[in-house]
Amino acid sequence: MKLLFAIFWLVVGVFFNAVVPANAQVNVTQFHNHQSRDGLYIDSAFTESAAVNLTRDLNFDGTIVGNVYAQPLYIENGPGGKAMIIVATESNNVYALDALDGSIIWQRNVGEPLSAGDLICTKLDPLGITGTPVVDLGSRALFLDAMITPDGGTTKKHLILSLNVDTGDINPGWPVDVEATATYNGINFDPSIQQQRPALGIVGNILYVGYGSMSDCSPFHGWLVGVPIDNPANVTAWAAATDTHGGAIWGVGGIASDGKNPFVMTGNTFSPPNWDGGEAVIRFQPGPIFGGSPADYWVPENWLDLDSFDEDLGSSGPLLVDVPDAAPSHLVVALGKDRNAYLVNRDNLGGISAPIAVSHVASSTILQAAVTYRTKQSTYVAFRANNDGNTVLSAFRITPTNPPAIASGWNVDRGTGGCGSPFVTSTDGTNNMIVWVVGTEDHLTAGDQRLHGYDGDTGAVVYDGGGPNELMAGTHYYSTTGIVARGRIYVAGDNKVYAFAVPTPTATPTASPTATATSTPTVTPTPTPSSSPIPRLTPTPRARPTPAARPLPPR
Repeated sequence: MKLLFAIFWLVVGVFFNAVVPANAQVNVTQFHNHQSRDGLYIDSAFTESAAVNLTRDLNFDGTIVGNVYAQPLYIENGPGGKAMIIVATESNNVYALDALDGSIIWQRNVGEPLSAGDLICTKLDPLGITGTPVVDLGSRALFLDAMITPDGGTTKKHLILSLNVDTGDINPGWPVDVEATATYNGINFDPSIQQQRPALGIVGNILYVGYGSMSDCSPFHGWLVGVPIDNPANVTAWAAATDTHGGAIWGVGGIASDGKNPFVMTGNTFSPPNWDGGEAVIRFQPGPIFGGSPADYWVPENWLDLDSFDEDLGSSGPLLVDVPDAAPSHLVVALGKDRNAYLVNRDNLGGISAPIAVSHVASSTILQAAVTYRTKQSTYVAFRANNDGNTVLSAFRITPTNPPAIASGWNVDRGTGGCGSPFVTSTDGTNNMIVWVVGTEDHLTAGDQRLHGYDGDTGAVVYDGGGPNELMAGTHYYSTTGIVARGRIYVAGDNKVYAFAVPTPTATPTASPTATATSTPTVTPTPTPSSSPIPRLTPTPRARPTPAARPLPPR
């Protein structure tokens, strides 16, 4: 009898463990879903056969007011148990939308934004909330930076705010006035010349906010400001280029982390006598505190040339990648305006030195956050390889060798169709990898304003943009990226959030046929990328099965 009871509870335990993950909460609390900024979303609904039938949910309202450069977030267990889409605009409007129908749960304006006429060289008009906010689930708090004016443009402020994610109310002790609290080595923060584009991050109970310039038109500095989320009066700050100016933290990927330390990348400085914090990958101690040890920063040996030609290393933001069986295996991928990809050892960055590997991977400036994912075949990094009417979505591989190397993967010619920052779906973290992009505008073209999905191993077309109902508007080449939750993709454009859904598999009350093994696509090894033009892959359309009912987020 004891044996029967033991077997019974073993079966119950196995069943319970199998059910809980399916019922567990799903939350997208930060840019590209994880602290590493990998951009990977695991969702069992996104098989390639289901993704072919992705359709826009025309019953999803999603109406908001303001231009959007920040990625939306997805938070479950909101008011009434509803799942929420959190989105912030340049008009300084913050919204929580019902993830099912796109209606407004709450909204808050956090202050009047700045107009371009009141600023120096800004490319945005108005300028309000630009960097992607971050949510701390433990305190149910939403953190963001807003540029505001209390008097019609004369006074300019950067405020770091904390809102109750369920109500939109400002939490006690906030906002933090950055000008009044951030100082470093005699340098004071000047909000009138600093722009906040990088995604915010939380590491070890400290909120980190990065700042750069408004088109390099003034004596700005790269700033990293740290605010303890439970003690916002205790602000710590670090500034680059204190002997001159520059060193912006401006890549849209923002602050990355290995769970212990924040990592940032900085841009060009202006005629420093010695290296002064620019053109670098920097690992900070909590605070942020930068001690200057070579183990905590990496700078390319030609950093002065990068400065001279405005070829910022920091145009993408750090991407943290683990490559099993490589030595070293804990890496930072740095992509810059010099069109190179660099691999560096994030456990010992190495100071001013040669990287572990470097390869010329683009034909023009890289200005976007990349993604990384691992299939049964390889570890990949996908990114937009060039811009302005001749756009290429490219993926390279990182080899599991000693030392790791950069090898060719695949390329898709997006032409005039545009290419926003990629994001990736997988059914389980290894299989059914799909790299998604939005066909955004750029300097020369309007893009096709549609979603596109490509096989993560081959670049073959999985989803080709849909029909008339799948057309979007108001997306941006530098920043627009999607998020994934509960069988849905959400994309924020100017004045509207869009929802797309894959069909729900329909159960068949018959025995399942025996699975037949199928061949796995194999990437043919090609030479390491060089300065030669990027090879193009012609996408192959796939057959479309009939759509079925869509899954719905929790209410």
